[in-house]
Amino acid sequence: MNFLAHIYLSGDNDELKIGNFIADSIKGKQYLEYPPEIQKGIVLHRAIDTFTDTHPIVSKSVARLFDRYGHYSRVIVDILYDHFLAANWKDYSDIPLKIYTEDFYKLLQDNFEVLPKPVQNFLPYMIADNWLFNYRKIDGIEKILFQMNRRIKYRAKMYLAVEELREFYDEFENEFRMFFEELRAFVKVEMSN
Repeated sequence: MNFLAHIYLSGDNDELKIGNFIADSIKGKQYLEYPPEIQKGIVLHRAIDTFTDTHPIVSKSVARLFDRYGHYSRVIVDILYDHFLAANWKDYSDIPLKIYTEDFYKLLQDNFEVLPKPVQNFLPYMIADNWLFNYRKIDGIEKILFQMNRRIKYRAKMYLAVEELREFYDEFENEFRMFFEELRAFVKVEMSN
């Protein structure tokens, strides 16, 4: 799962959201340097990633892309699944997506000093381009994939995956919906431990 799903799965706990959001920039045991609730968010993020990476429904989505994008297929599917979460947001939250994302950006700005340097560096771009809100549209996903592709020196042409997204939209959406229900149940158990 990508940013939006990780944030959403953190529930209403702001520190958990921050930890879950920054986790990819925290290596190994560095998470122990953060306050306890942020640590829990980082650990939750890692559990979500493990659950996602080993799930057969996700593997089915990845397989549809693998011939063209190789090991980047998993990254692409994470972003496509965030698209379906954003596009169907009203099925998962009573808070409108625009308000939800604006509130989250404010949370990050209010806690800027706790964010790792890589997150501090990309946050202004994330907010300016409103990544989380724009996940709901295919052109928003294309822009994100293009930006990610730049970071890997254009090796994978990930932005072309919107072609498969359009061609197999219903299949990807059905896989997302089935998987996300299982993921939500998994996270509920994880958070109660």
